[in-house]
Amino acid sequence: MPMTIALLTTGGDAPGMNAAIRGVVRTAISEGIEVFGIEEGYSGLLKNYFIDIGLAGVSGIINKGGTILRTLRSKDFHLESKRKIGYENLFDHKIDGIIVIGGDGSRKGMYAITKETGIPSVFIPASIDNDVFGTDYTIGFDTAVNTALDAIDRIRDTAASHERVFIVEIMGRDHGFLTLEVGLAGGAELILIPELKQEINMDKICNTLFTGFKRGKNSSIIAMAEGVGMSSNFARIISKKMNIDAKYSVLGYIQRGGTPTAFSRKLGLVFGYEAVKIIKKMKAGQSKMTGIQNNKLVSINLIDVINKEKKIDKKLYEMNKIFAI
Repeated sequence: MPMTIALLTTGGDAPGMNAAIRGVVRTAISEGIEVFGIEEGYSGLLKNYFIDIGLAGVSGIINKGGTILRTLRSKDFHLESKRKIGYENLFDHKIDGIIVIGGDGSRKGMYAITKETGIPSVFIPASIDNDVFGTDYTIGFDTAVNTALDAIDRIRDTAASHERVFIVEIMGRDHGFLTLEVGLAGGAELILIPELKQEINMDKICNTLFTGFKRGKNSSIIAMAEGVGMSSNFARIISKKMNIDAKYSVLGYIQRGGTPTAFSRKLGLVFGYEAVKIIKKMKAGQSKMTGIQNNKLVSINLIDVINKEKKIDKKLYEMNKIFAI
C-alpha cells in the first residue's frame, strides 16, 4: 500500500508556510505518497478536520501569507485524554507519518504524538521569531524582518522631520532575534531585547539619547521587543526625564502577514521537499526536524534539540552600539 501522511500548521502563522505546504504536497505526490491536510492545527486533529489535499489544492498559494490549512491554538491538546481522540483520528485515516509546520512550542506537541503513538514525524520550523534551536533560520523570519524594517524606515522620516525620539515596539515576548535584526539593519540608536533585560536602565537610555543630540542628531529610533515592556511606558518616562515629546509605535500583527520574501518562499519549499524525503526513510517512533545550518540543509533528531534554547548573538548587539554613535 502507498504511504499516507498528514500535514498540519500550528502556532502563530508565518509568511512562507504556504510555500512549505506546497513543497510537501508536490514532493509527496511525486513520490506516490497520499497527503491529508489537517485544518486548524492540533485543534483540528482532535476535531477530525482531515481534508484530501492534492496538486490543485496548492496551486497559486506560494505568494500568499498565512496558511491555507489555518492554525488554531488548542488547550485541549495539552491533556493526554484529549490527545487520544486525535490519535484515533490518525489511525482511522491510516496515517503512516506526520509533518508539522510551526514554531518552538509546536514541535513539542509533535514529539508527544510520536512518543505516544509511534507514528514517525518531521518538524518544519516556521516562526517570525526565529527562536527554534537547531536551525539558523525559520520560515517567515526574513519576511517579518523586512516588514518591520520598512516600518522603521518610514517612522524615521517622521522622526527626523519633527526632531523626535521614536520607540518602535517589535514582536518577541521571550526572544529578541527579530528586534535585533531589524534594529541593526534599521540603524536604531538603541536596541532593547528580553535576553539582555538586565542591561536596560532608563537613566543610561536617556544619557545615550542626550549624547546623540549633543553630537548633532535631530532624531533617534529605539527598537524594542514587546517582551521588554510597554513602549508607551518607555515613551512616557523618556519624555519626562528628558523634557521632550517621545513617541511610540506598536507594529503588532502586520509583522505576521503579507507576501513572503523570496528567501521565505525558498526556505518553505526546500524544507517541505526535505521533510518528505526524510519521512520516507523513517522508522516507527522516530521524530526529526529539518533545518538549515551554515547554508546547508540538515536533518536532526528532535530529541537532541527539543528542550534546548537558541541564544542571541550578543556580538551583533555590541556592534550596534558602535554603529549607532
